[in-house]
Amino acid sequence: MPVLGLGGFFWRAQDPEGLASWYREHLGVGNGCGTDENGETNEWLYYPEPGPMVFQPFKATTDYFEADKAFMFNFRVSDLDSLCEQLNAKGIEVITKAEWDMPEVGKFARIHDPEGNAIELWEPAAKPA
Repeated sequence: MPVLGLGGFFWRAQDPEGLASWYREHLGVGNGCGTDENGETNEWLYYPEPGPMVFQPFKATTDYFEADKAFMFNFRVSDLDSLCEQLNAKGIEVITKAEWDMPEVGKFARIHDPEGNAIELWEPAAKPA
């Protein structure tokens, strides 16, 4: 019985409505975002574009994201530089480090939501022609 894909991600928040609104406004992520195969939206569903996804546990001692957090979001993006400019313009701190970028994998940046959850933004490497 194979799993077809990620069906949802649920987590605790101090202000669930405010946090959901922040994700929709700044990242276009969450219920009501994207469209289905018929170009329709649904207030209860999020339709991400098809593409690769990494499903990877990290060691409990990792320093790749905050020790007091059990998870870190990673969102695929199509134009990392433009998104980072938009986020900076809205007062959201964007962190980049040259060592995060890998030519064969892509470019990365990091932001945090209002509750301190790490969000990694990933622009996958272009496929060779």
